Amino acid sequence: MAAWIRAGRVDVDGAPAVPKTRVEGGETIVVRVPPPRPTDLTPQDLPLELLFEDDSILVVHKPTGLVVHPGAGQPDGTLANALAWHMKGLPELGGSDRPGIVHRLDKETSGVMVVARTEAAQRKLSAAFAERKIHKTYLACVHGLIADETGKIDQPIGRAPRHRTKMAVSPEKGRSAFTAWAIERRLPRHTVVRCHPRTGRTHQIRVHMLHVGHPIVGDKTYGNHSSPGENAAPRMLLHAWKIGFRHPRTGESVSFEAPLPQDFQTALEALAALEPPRRRR
Repeated sequence: MAAWIRAGRVDVDGAPAVPKTRVEGGETIVVRVPPPRPTDLTPQDLPLELLFEDDSILVVHKPTGLVVHPGAGQPDGTLANALAWHMKGLPELGGSDRPGIVHRLDKETSGVMVVARTEAAQRKLSAAFAERKIHKTYLACVHGLIADETGKIDQPIGRAPRHRTKMAVSPEKGRSAFTAWAIERRLPRHTVVRCHPRTGRTHQIRVHMLHVGHPIVGDKTYGNHSSPGENAAPRMLLHAWKIGFRHPRTGESVSFEAPLPQDFQTALEALAALEPPRRRR
């Protein structure tokens, strides 16, 4: 919406709005929605695991290894291509290469995603994400033994200064980022944690867990590749487990859960069989 305001597409009581325009209630707001961006998105018959479907939303279980939408180096074979094949007429407010998509998961992250089926649902869900009214729970298996039962990580995240494709905790230039976590399961050398990100920064959980000394097992970008048990993970052990929000049409609170994939469970079993570290004398 801020981009539309800057482009002169939003009027408040007949006058062009600016990003700092304040509203008190009762104003007439006119938004001139731009046409969808042109795209070469090709519908593709890819597997799509539906967890829930009604006339306003879809809830899907994204597998690991699947990119959400086309981008540099990934022109097709994405969730967006699959949605274009299986579901006709999805809204394109986010661009015609992102039909119905209101949020994303990293390629290696599996788990639950919500997709809008109507423009009204897309607007309300996008606003809910922007206003941090979506409740997300991830499961992550991290290196090391965490002593505390719960914790909070309140550290801003920005581009890594020497590696522009990576993110890092950046107190001076980063954007605010907050993750709460709690212990789910303790393993001999690793810990399974429930992570609750209150913000949605790129690679947030991965960067925050690395920052506190517990990188996610199998993370090729931020992980500890020489740590015991790393070879037990066929992929990054991060899973979007649950999502909760108010239904965009009914206003009722709803929640959905994606079961832990078999490859994740198998990796946990292998890590559970490791010998605990020897105590130093």
